[in-house]
Amino acid sequence: MGLISNGTTIFDNGAVSSSLTGGLVLVSSATASSSASIEFTLGSYNIYKFFYINVHPGTESKFQFNLSTDSGSNYNVTKTTTSWRTFFNEAGNDTGLSYADNDLSQGTGPQVLSASNSVGADNDQACCGHLTIYNAASTTFSKHFQAETQFSHLSDYAVRDFVAGYANTTSALTNIQFTFASGNIDAGKILMFGIN
Repeated sequence: MGLISNGTTIFDNGAVSSSLTGGLVLVSSATASSSASIEFTLGSYNIYKFFYINVHPGTESKFQFNLSTDSGSNYNVTKTTTSWRTFFNEAGNDTGLSYADNDLSQGTGPQVLSASNSVGADNDQACCGHLTIYNAASTTFSKHFQAETQFSHLSDYAVRDFVAGYANTTSALTNIQFTFASGNIDAGKILMFGIN
């Protein structure tokens, strides 16, 4: 059984229609092994989508990203953002929805993806999620982005963090860098897709 909306097939026999996903191209991937950072070079795609899979810190730390307009010489693009989170602890007695306090107001520092607290470094702790950047190659407009990250908090909470904002530059974005605020990316994989 399929799902059709406005004459367009969305799902057919449980699969997403190729007409909706045909523009998604795997551009690059990187696997961390005690890496200080993972960096990607951006090109001319209209949209970039990054998937980070079981990214594990060497030490308890915040997972974050920053952008460059000068081929990676500097990661200091001005950003304005907002963030919020949901959480639930392993004991099942503390849940909530709150402002995450990771906002940047015309800030050039990294944008935190893992809420206002840290991803745990225990062997059963990591973070997963996705980041989408729109119109990265534009030399006319600012570049909007949004991210959703699920991670195991150092205090044994399941946390889901949401971030949205824009890079306030009319220069084309040339590079992106993923890091932890302290320590290495001990393990994990990041995939970069381009969408026309």
